[in-house]
Amino acid sequence: MNGKESQSGGGISNAWNERMRLIRLRRKNERWRFRDELKVIPKWIVVTLSVIFVIAQIFALLINLYGVANNGVIWPYSDRPVLSSLALAGLITLFAVFSFPWFLLLGYVNRDAKRRGMNAALWTILCIILMPAYMALGFIIYFLARDPLPYTCPKCGAMVGPRFNFCPTCRCDLHPSCPNCKREVVENDKFCPFCGHDLAANGSTAASTTAT
Repeated sequence: MNGKESQSGGGISNAWNERMRLIRLRRKNERWRFRDELKVIPKWIVVTLSVIFVIAQIFALLINLYGVANNGVIWPYSDRPVLSSLALAGLITLFAVFSFPWFLLLGYVNRDAKRRGMNAALWTILCIILMPAYMALGFIIYFLARDPLPYTCPKCGAMVGPRFNFCPTCRCDLHPSCPNCKREVVENDKFCPFCGHDLAANGSTAASTTAT
């Protein structure tokens, strides 16, 4: 029983490692630009956070002005209203700098998961659950495990999803296998990572061999 359990555990581990290898290799084809990734964040989140920041600054200023006008409490320096207002504005800004990026990241994960064909709600909830105790762990797991973006078919150039097995336009095999050991390889593999077979033998790649 222990031998079977270890074999099954090893099989799960090997399958996970192979999945991660294929994901990393297919991600290399993505043209990643930080400016374009920022556009993925929903605009309503950016607008909402901006409005909250402005309202908090105005509210804090009004509280101190009310204290000055009515001989009330001025925070944090009771005898320096100008310095108090500047200090309070700085504290609000500092809080925003450390807290708002988490909301922006949640918005990014939700939209990014949708465009990659993943379960957006599930990944967003996972990040929210892990955030109080583990901070960025949920986001780290997402960025490591997320599927590649839809890409162009290597045969006809049509857009295909990362989970597609065949191109719906030309029926090209999007998960080519080594002709020797039948294990899955990636289009840009020159040699099979499992048996070392030359995938470019006879002037054809694994992708073109399985596609024809």
